[in-house]
Amino acid sequence: MPHRETMNELIAYSATQQARLIRERRVSSRELVAAHLERIAAINPKINAAIQVLTESALAEAAAADASEPRGPLHGVPFSIKDSLELAGTVVTAGTLGRKNAPPSTEDATLVERLRRAGAIPIAKTNLPDLLFAFESDNLIFGATRNPYDTARTPGGSSGGEAALLAACGSPLGLGSDCAGSVRLPAAFCGCAAIKPTSGRLPRTGHFPPAGGWIEALWQVGPMARRVEDLVTVMPLLAGPDGRDHTVVDMPLENPRAVRVRDLRIAFYTDNGLAAADEEVTGVVRTAAAALAVEGVRVEEARPACLDAAYEIEMKLIGPDGGDGLRSYLRDIGSTSVHPLLTGWVDKLEQYRTGIDGFAHYWGEWFDYCAEMTAFLARGYDAILCPAYIHPALPLGTSILDENFIGFSHTMAYNVAGWPAAVVRCGESGTGLPIAVQIAAAPWREDVALAVAWWLEQAFGGWKPPAE
Repeated sequence: MPHRETMNELIAYSATQQARLIRERRVSSRELVAAHLERIAAINPKINAAIQVLTESALAEAAAADASEPRGPLHGVPFSIKDSLELAGTVVTAGTLGRKNAPPSTEDATLVERLRRAGAIPIAKTNLPDLLFAFESDNLIFGATRNPYDTARTPGGSSGGEAALLAACGSPLGLGSDCAGSVRLPAAFCGCAAIKPTSGRLPRTGHFPPAGGWIEALWQVGPMARRVEDLVTVMPLLAGPDGRDHTVVDMPLENPRAVRVRDLRIAFYTDNGLAAADEEVTGVVRTAAAALAVEGVRVEEARPACLDAAYEIEMKLIGPDGGDGLRSYLRDIGSTSVHPLLTGWVDKLEQYRTGIDGFAHYWGEWFDYCAEMTAFLARGYDAILCPAYIHPALPLGTSILDENFIGFSHTMAYNVAGWPAAVVRCGESGTGLPIAVQIAAAPWREDVALAVAWWLEQAFGGWKPPAE
């Protein structure tokens, strides 16, 4: 194995770079996987991000990869998986007590299988909130995941274990899921890159809880990484129908490399009319917008007038029964005790309880919102640049406070619209916490969102390692 310093540098590379080094025989898959396992052992006691470490199977698969010809663009590279996605032979707990002793999965989730087909090797499953319902990753089975930049703060949720492990170089690439910001918010809090694809872009087969009902249009599985390059690499590997998730639309996936960023017209804002970003976040968004303008991009301060309705619509669609369905579901799966963050989420749904006429009105509000968002883009905008959240990473336990919870409206806006939205680190707070911007684009234009994110990453440096 190369000396320790070299391996520490290697595990900070992108998954795409790591795969290139394996193909060039400059490092073996087994060396790479072993280095990541060593890193997880060193950092996990501090951040509690990995809840299942797949040491034996990962090393065995790495040895097999070294003994074979490359079979895909991620041959021999490790990846991690949020503990809401099936991986054959492991238990999907979804962080909830009723699933603690569930039988192991018998097959991989579609997107896990697609990464494995591309040669990638599962190395760990990562922590999340109780049944995914919180903007922090804390549950009664595994406890709280901590932010590697400040262990008194949260890495976010619900894909917080994934983001924390990536940021700390325990894994180069991962899979999360996003119904209200659950891929983008953790990536933002941990200085990583991520994208929530267009609703209907990726199959959700093998996710727990499974897709179903009207709220399935609000969420997607999405890739997470330290570098935008890896999102560009994996999106073509993940996209397309699997014959099982009937919501997937077989739309062409355009190439971000073909997008000329300087030819775009981009709107930006720092206040969605409901929750204004703080001074540090506002400064980073404005600096990013100014950098694009210097490049020749047409940048204008503007926002869709309907944005201030996104929070209410999301909550109405999740909780028209006041949370009764969620409470019943938890009882049915045996989660008789739940984490206080989940209780707080469910309690917030009570005010949205309604009957059939009220729900019809909710549906009409949703339709009107999507129409207004489309009309905004029709004014000639290709993308929107905005905060991912109103603050850098929050102190542990504070995401449920009303004054913080309302800030998640910035990511909810694009779940409700169904648009793709990416995040990338563009600055940091005075205390060294990452600050990201969010880039949203029209449906099916992940290429535009990723192209802008990639340009901003190159301009501002993107992910930076946390201090040890």
